[in-house]
Amino acid sequence: MFEEVLPPQGKFFGKVFAFPVRVYYEDTDAGGIVYYANYLRFAERARTEYVRALGCNQQEALQSEDRFAFAVRHLDIDYKAPAVLDDVLTVTCEIKEFRGATAMMFQQIWRGKELLAELNVKVAHLSLAKKRPVRIPESLIEAVEKL
Repeated sequence: MFEEVLPPQGKFFGKVFAFPVRVYYEDTDAGGIVYYANYLRFAERARTEYVRALGCNQQEALQSEDRFAFAVRHLDIDYKAPAVLDDVLTVTCEIKEFRGATAMMFQQIWRGKELLAELNVKVAHLSLAKKRPVRIPESLIEAVEKL
């Protein structure tokens, strides 16, 4: 019955992945402006969908013997303008560099043609079983290089 209802999906524009996000009441503070930490949530959703769109099944990775996952190791964010209730945002994601077990990602949050925030995010690929970083799978690197 509800098979036709799908979750939001992003789209690749060359190497840049764009993911739609709507601002809900729960995302805002008492002044009606998106609470600063929620920009991180929007960016996380876009990174998750980016990896999914590349063909990486994160559920399978978590259920494998080593239980692999990505974790944010470092993040810089530059807020430029506020988002508000009911805004439709586009969150972009692009991998700029791979280094063994880490990847540098660049993200932007847009409202139409207005840039609201920029993020530089370093993620680490971890073996949760070994509790340490491990090389990013070659299949994921190849999928990014094909873009």
